[in-house]
Amino acid sequence: MRLTRIPLFPLDVVLLPGAALPLHIFEPRYKEMIGRCLVRKAEFGMIYATGQSVAAIGCTAEIVEKMKQYPDGRMDILTKGRAPFRLLQLLQDESYYEGVVEYLAEELSPANSEKNAKIVRLLQECHILLYGQSWVEAPEEQELSLSYRMASRLPLEVEEKQGLLQMRCEGERCDFLEKWLGEFLVKLEGRQGVRKRAAGNGHGPN
Repeated sequence: MRLTRIPLFPLDVVLLPGAALPLHIFEPRYKEMIGRCLVRKAEFGMIYATGQSVAAIGCTAEIVEKMKQYPDGRMDILTKGRAPFRLLQLLQDESYYEGVVEYLAEELSPANSEKNAKIVRLLQECHILLYGQSWVEAPEEQELSLSYRMASRLPLEVEEKQGLLQMRCEGERCDFLEKWLGEFLVKLEGRQGVRKRAAGNGHGPN
């Protein structure tokens, strides 16, 4: 059973369920917080923060691995997004922030196989243009919804990721990604055309 009072790590990044996020922990308060989470094998909450503003919706992070420990207590850790939550109350009884949270359930919606196939096709086309190869999923990724699997691979703006995290319906997230991927593919194809034309300048037949 997940705790409803959890340590919080406010940061200007958005963690999505299933996404990997490496972190370098150097502030004394967060070295303390992560040290406690490691001992207790507990998750902490990643929540998007800019300046004095903290988002209402975040995602818990599981510490998958402590990759490096430095002599001064700093550490490099690898985390993975787990459960979306709503922040009900921000607490500062410890040196680091904590939050009273409620975990968010998914709103059930019927699967749309035609839409899903279209989104996968769009992603494949974008992936080939970007990296020269098809998108290949790892077996463990199959546990996640299609939208989260895709979003973790895409160069989304942080505000777009936050918007996706706040959507509680898979159909709504897929609608967003279908539109985003369609627009992104047009941009990639345009860049590809410019590069081809530039490469041919001065080298075409007389």
